[in-house]
Amino acid sequence: MNHRLPAEWESQDGILLAWPHEKSDWAPLLSEVEKTYEVLIAAITRFEKAVVIVPEGRSKLFRSRLLDTGSQEANLILVELPTNDTWARDFGFLTVVDKKGRRKLLDFGFNGWGLKFVACEDNQVNRRLFRAGLFRRGVSLSTIGLILEGGSIESDGQGTLMTTSTCLLSPNRNPHLSRGQIERALRRYLGARRVLWVEHGYLAGDDTDSHIDTLARFASPKMILYVSCEDPADEHYQALKEMENDLKRFRTPEGRPYTLIPLPMPAARYDEEGNRLPATYANFLFVNGAVIVPTYHDEVNDPKALRLFQEVFPEREIIGIPALSLIKQHGSIHCVTMQIPQGVLV
Repeated sequence: MNHRLPAEWESQDGILLAWPHEKSDWAPLLSEVEKTYEVLIAAITRFEKAVVIVPEGRSKLFRSRLLDTGSQEANLILVELPTNDTWARDFGFLTVVDKKGRRKLLDFGFNGWGLKFVACEDNQVNRRLFRAGLFRRGVSLSTIGLILEGGSIESDGQGTLMTTSTCLLSPNRNPHLSRGQIERALRRYLGARRVLWVEHGYLAGDDTDSHIDTLARFASPKMILYVSCEDPADEHYQALKEMENDLKRFRTPEGRPYTLIPLPMPAARYDEEGNRLPATYANFLFVNGAVIVPTYHDEVNDPKALRLFQEVFPEREIIGIPALSLIKQHGSIHCVTMQIPQGVLV
């Protein structure tokens, strides 16, 4: 393996985010979601840098606002760029590291989750960011002719990728490529030695065709956290049981079953029109020394999930951040962030 995609629990320089704005779908609930961003960025900057994309001409305003709401000035970087939306996980660059320790930023194509939403500005963010002078000498950027969202893959940092067939085989992403050809692309660009395909599982209200980061996540090279549904009356019950069986069939490179840790399913949350929203504790974020976990004003399952995360990651601080505002646009904490591994930022 000449290069690899680091695991998210490895050391980071920072986290990339894009601020919501009034020209996006956030307009009707902008004040609410901005408060979530303030809390989230304040938490991130306790541990590492937050690189925040803000609307043009507003960096001074937002810097003052973020400092007033608890962000650490030394770890706050604001960049003025146009965006369509805020889902940095999916349009942000992925970083691979080669055997000599060199960092390469990969700019995959982003087409609004299979042509569902306009993405003309978001698809240019990485190239514009690269010209902003944020990166160390020797860090390079390559634009890749493949549609791939960061939320659609999980890496154990050692050559194993996990993904869902529903997303990566979507006819509106790379219809010219077979499953085998997509695997070869993942090997070429991300250094994958093998790909674990999750064939089942979904969340109602999800626009991504079942991104893996809403369903199942590596906690270590031998452990997977996954969404579990124990209520036979819930619409997710059968699909998530089938996903659980997929995970039980997976083996580590050494041929052993993974340690599987079920996450509770939050109580159902709905929008104003009665549509179920994709609340999930699997959409957590690693930062240096901590794990940021989305919560959903669920008095039973929020504390249960936070206790479980503390058991799984006893050496890390566990930080719960209310994410009801985010799921109203069908994403959560991991969806609006992209980790920047150590050795990338100036």
